[in-house]
Amino acid sequence: MIKSFDHIQLALPAGAEDLLRPFYIMLGFAEVPKPAPLVGRGGFWMRAGDLNVHFGVDPTFAPATKAHPAFVVTDIDRLSDRLVAAGHKIYWDTKLVDVCRFFVFDPVGNRIEMIAG
Repeated sequence: MIKSFDHIQLALPAGAEDLLRPFYIMLGFAEVPKPAPLVGRGGFWMRAGDLNVHFGVDPTFAPATKAHPAFVVTDIDRLSDRLVAAGHKIYWDTKLVDVCRFFVFDPVGNRIEMIAG
């Protein structure tokens, strides 16, 4: 039976690690070391609080434009301003009247949802 959530994995094309790191650091993640046996595969791992995201190289990479992680954030307006200032386009969604959220695409095109919490 499922007990808890360990991590999510997002794909990236080979060589895009340095493109993605600053974006996820801007979201509040910090890089953590990958176990030595996995380092040769490329990619990297990040953590924010109890959330773990593993970025894995996919030789047939296609961005996830529908499937996506949704992160709860403490100051959604500040994060939105920071992302826009860095050149990222924000897509606010008001379809759920009780949920303040926006979508953004990371530098390789993966869809990410941010929810005020």
